[in-house]
Amino acid sequence: GTAKLWCAASGECLHTLDHHQVLSAAFSPDNTRVATAGMDGSAKLWCTGSGECLRTFEGHRSAVFTAAFSPPLRAASVLIGCNGGTSD
Repeated sequence: GTAKLWCAASGECLHTLDHHQVLSAAFSPDNTRVATAGMDGSAKLWCTGSGECLRTFEGHRSAVFTAAFSPPLRAASVLIGCNGGTSD
């Protein structure tokens, strides 16, 4: 599965973000990052400018249903929501 980042003004697809069965996505407060939550039990952090995957968050036992960013403080945090805990 994928998520696609689109330009709202032109309708052009800017980037295709490869992530297994994306269930949700969220933009960082400054719009420079996107987090995706996947059916495969992982979440990914992407650069909106390049479409590069910056980090993969793994270790959940089940699907990750949601991802959200904290309000802009000193450093952004990402909250990942799943239904089965972690494998740790």
